[in-house]
Amino acid sequence: QVHVVESGGGLVQPGGSLRLSCAASGFRFSFNVMGWYRKAPGKERELVATISSGGSTDYADSVKGRFTISRDNVENTVYLQMNSLKPEDTAVYYCNARYYSGPTYRRDYWGQGTQVIVSS
Repeated sequence: QVHVVESGGGLVQPGGSLRLSCAASGFRFSFNVMGWYRKAPGKERELVATISSGGSTDYADSVKGRFTISRDNVENTVYLQMNSLKPEDTAVYYCNARYYSGPTYRRDYWGQGTQVIVSS
């Protein structure tokens, strides 16, 4: 059984930094893509950043230049370094681990989420 566990959320002042961590265990392969999504109150869940097993990254426009995603393929862990945080970054952040093989097989695993609050 796959377990995905996030950590590192909390309360931070505008302009501050946080580092989120996510560990995915119970899976014998390296996930093709790992990433972070977030959901703010009253809004749809949105992609924040993803990183492939080869190191290719993708970021939402709203976080480019402020957030950095990285991963450890051996440990199936992914990190999100968040700098210059803004109140609009306040949300529950979810870790996603995706595995796919061939044209039809795909599995998504999600964590329970970690709350990030940016406020003075």
